[in-house]
Amino acid sequence: MPDDPHLLRPVTDEEFPAWARLIGDTCGSDYTDEKLDRLRPLVELDRTIGAFDTSDTFGASGAFAAGRPVGGTAAYSRVMTVPGGSLPVAGVTWVGVAATHRRRGLLTAMMRRQLTEVYEGGGESIAALRPSEAAIYGRYGYGPATRGARLRCAKKELRFLPGTDFGTGRVLLLPPDEARPLIEEAYERARVRTPGWPDRAARFWDFRLLDEPGERGGGTALRYAVHHEPDGTVTGYALYRFASDEEVRVEELAATSRQAYAALWRYLAGIDLVSTITYEGAVDETLPHLLVDPRAVESSEVDRLWVRLVDVRRALAGRRYAVPAGTELDVVLDVADDFCPWNTGRYRLRADGDDVSCERLAGGAGAADLSLTAAELGAAFLGGSTLAALAAAGRVTELRPGALARTSAAFKGEREPHYPCGTAFPAY
Repeated sequence: MPDDPHLLRPVTDEEFPAWARLIGDTCGSDYTDEKLDRLRPLVELDRTIGAFDTSDTFGASGAFAAGRPVGGTAAYSRVMTVPGGSLPVAGVTWVGVAATHRRRGLLTAMMRRQLTEVYEGGGESIAALRPSEAAIYGRYGYGPATRGARLRCAKKELRFLPGTDFGTGRVLLLPPDEARPLIEEAYERARVRTPGWPDRAARFWDFRLLDEPGERGGGTALRYAVHHEPDGTVTGYALYRFASDEEVRVEELAATSRQAYAALWRYLAGIDLVSTITYEGAVDETLPHLLVDPRAVESSEVDRLWVRLVDVRRALAGRRYAVPAGTELDVVLDVADDFCPWNTGRYRLRADGDDVSCERLAGGAGAADLSLTAAELGAAFLGGSTLAALAAAGRVTELRPGALARTSAAFKGEREPHYPCGTAFPAY
């Protein structure tokens, strides 16, 4: 609107502290100068959006001469593992609107501008975020693509089944500087195996491993347990801390073999003077299947990563599908997308092994097999939420008998997708 006093534009370096603190205020976080100095290298200013109130002239000078920041969002340039490969992803973060400026359409305007910029930039076909509130982002076409399991383990009951293969490697507790290059290598090799895992450049590792006393949630410093094979190859690690006198909190665990995974958990189960181990893992976490008593691991599920298809055609063509040998997936999807109208249309998706194509049908030609919105495609994109389950909820409509079962099975992965970080995407 011409008289709208809210200006949307990228944030300048001079404006970054005030903008960041505004975002912090919306989620109850304090950002000191020192913390902002650590966060600033993560932020790509050209991918920020600041909402500025140009009608606020009280004391307007210097950085506020063009208005005070009242909202914002940003995107990080990342790469994420998807079924059969990896794709560039716009990692959406730094989202917030000042309490004084809620319900004025600012969040919708920022989301629309952000997705438009991602689409017009042509680099990323998907966006992803970890929402603080699950009810917000469905209206913008995001779908819950991964779930996490909050595990609470009774340490004394973590008895492994006879015959569990722990391999011939060993776990070493290493100092941070020695451990970092080893866990970076192990993370990258584990990442490419699991849909939902993002890459982690050096600046994100710097932030991930930052372990100052005020950031430990009342726990101790991080411990670095690294699993080595007899030939010296690193095949996994666990980052953990003592959260209390009797609790160990595992902050991250990665393994590139089942033996390394089992050995790391055996190590954690052997820590003295501990009664409870907590960990945010995958929905299909292997640990309970290694135990004499699976009930030693209590699990509660929670949504984790939400995915948005910014360019439906390129996104669907960028992943692989589970199609039985000797057969082909050939399905026409009638996609509705009110928030990103450029996606609305019919798409013919064909897949045979690594040969995948997605063609937009001109003028909506061709009879559709399934009808759905971009949000359902986002939910199913990583192979977690199934199209069949969404259809049972009335969110996907089968237009040709048999098409739903075949397409739903093709989207599904061998294992549940998993996002390994407990904080908002993509902080690290």
